[in-house]
Amino acid sequence: MSSSFQFKQFTVQQDKCAMKIGTDGVLLGAWATLQHQPETILDIGAGTGVVALMLAQRSTAHTIEALEIDSDAYEQAAENFENSPWPDRLFCYHAGFIEFIEEIDDQYDLIVSNPPFYIENYKTDNPKRDLARFADALPFEHLLHGTAKLLAKKGKAVFIIPYTEEETFIHLASKVNLFPNSILRIKGNTNTNIKRSLIEFSFQKTSIKNNELIIETSRHQYTNEYINLTQDFYLKL
Repeated sequence: MSSSFQFKQFTVQQDKCAMKIGTDGVLLGAWATLQHQPETILDIGAGTGVVALMLAQRSTAHTIEALEIDSDAYEQAAENFENSPWPDRLFCYHAGFIEFIEEIDDQYDLIVSNPPFYIENYKTDNPKRDLARFADALPFEHLLHGTAKLLAKKGKAVFIIPYTEEETFIHLASKVNLFPNSILRIKGNTNTNIKRSLIEFSFQKTSIKNNELIIETSRHQYTNEYINLTQDFYLKL
């Protein structure tokens, strides 16, 4: 896989990151709501920094902060921010989420996360990849509790998680008074099961807008819906 990924308005280096750029991050960065015009944004678990970079491109937010616990990924995200068109708006912290919550008094208008969520009972021989991929590094309960503490009263929080965890995640969120407002369920193609859920939460209870997105009709033949969502970023679709 290439050590860099070229988007329309920015380039992401990814040679130091265990978790490379994937569809999940791009979906999150493209779908996360900006309708409430957030001024401050937090990306929990930055990886390469791609989600924060996409939000910098899409929004007018003056502060976009990201958090990354892995030292190599943190360095890479910081470099990607510095080399982007928006270095004055992007900042990466090198810290774990629990540590960050205890030290930060700020609140954010938008919080996003593509959290680690492989909860099977095995590990690989790559501890960095395990840290990026396994839920015990950042349990959903910790993620949601911290999000509720850091989210502004009228803020929005958006996550991408496995569809199989959707019901559990929504239940855990309700315990900290976060309620789903919009859900987009993702299928790879028409013949596959739903794989991911993108969920937008807030402290306000609303009727839930439910939608489904299919990525491909066949290999590398993308649906109009997927193209419309991501065309501002990908060079080729």
